[in-house]
Amino acid sequence: MSRTLGTISRGVRAPIFREGDDIVKGTVESVLRALKENNIEAHDRDVVAVTESVVARTQGNYATVEQIAEDVRQKTGGGTVGVCFPILSRNRFSVLLTGIAMGVKKLVLMLSYPSDEVGNHLISMDELDEKGIDPWRDVLTLEQFRANFGKVVHPFTGVDYVEYYSELVKAAGAEVELVFANRVQTILNYTDTVITCDIHTRERSKRLLRRAGAKVVLGLDDILTSSVNGSGYNAEYGLLGSNKADDKRVKLFPRDTMAVAEAIGKMMSEATGKTIEAMIYGDGAFKDPVGKIWELADPVVSPGYTKGLVGTPNELKLKYLADNEFGSLSGEELQKAVAQKIREKDAKTSLVGNMVSEGTTPRHLTDLIGSLCDLTSGSGDKGTPIIYIQGYFDNYTND
Repeated sequence: MSRTLGTISRGVRAPIFREGDDIVKGTVESVLRALKENNIEAHDRDVVAVTESVVARTQGNYATVEQIAEDVRQKTGGGTVGVCFPILSRNRFSVLLTGIAMGVKKLVLMLSYPSDEVGNHLISMDELDEKGIDPWRDVLTLEQFRANFGKVVHPFTGVDYVEYYSELVKAAGAEVELVFANRVQTILNYTDTVITCDIHTRERSKRLLRRAGAKVVLGLDDILTSSVNGSGYNAEYGLLGSNKADDKRVKLFPRDTMAVAEAIGKMMSEATGKTIEAMIYGDGAFKDPVGKIWELADPVVSPGYTKGLVGTPNELKLKYLADNEFGSLSGEELQKAVAQKIREKDAKTSLVGNMVSEGTTPRHLTDLIGSLCDLTSGSGDKGTPIIYIQGYFDNYTND
């Protein structure tokens, strides 16, 4: 074993991309410059990843609250509309809520409790236990919620989202009624026209609503699926994956991301003479055990990637081999035995269900690599919207 480093993830600094910029050319030029300046040699199956945010910005994929309102008005009729299970986020939902409210006369806002879908808590389970409230059965009005829990301020943001969301709706010119419940069908006691805003459970929510007799059922992925009055759009995800651009606009999830990733991979491969993979990434798929927030507020971790990133890991568990099959070996003899076992592994044969793979991560490669990218780039001022990863597909036998 002569090689002492495995996977390396590097943030690549890049110019600030603007609308109309060539994201493919800009990404490749930034990576090639970084490789040259730092004397880094490209290898087969290196990965270039670029955040969805800059891809969407170069595409000019924006929408205003007025454009959102118009689409909501056309698709709902603009009367009393139920809005179910939004996440508690100024960045992710505040502008969407303003746009939706501008397109209706009355908005019945149904919040899940004790937390939203991604783990932002209104209250704790302990508080529910103390009050004898069953979150799967009990439906609370605003008055009942306040009587039991008072004013609730988010510990990280300092925002009372109940009050904040209510005021946003009123400021947009709509009447608002708040309900706290966790069964999506509850909204039908107030209106038969519903926009369900959950991200990863949206298809189930839509199915349950239709089965229960809802007249109009939409998800965020059904709004702005095509351009409205010159807006940006996303045919597959609609408003899902959008972020606040300013108080009146959102930046939508980027379009045509598979083509963008393939073009980056092709240009990088031609420039380096190596087979380079590429992907577009957004939120990583991980959970904070302290704050209990699940990072994934995007509909997917990676909306676009090259073909070489399709699949899941097919790996042996080294500690299982060391403790069991080769438990009597040590030192160089153990290293050689493990390396030989890896070499004998047939890449075309799945190890699913085999004890030698137990404990390896059964997730899509794009989710794993995208999470690594998100953690490397962060969401603040690092200025590295491009990530260059080496050694991800290597194993113990690679020198």
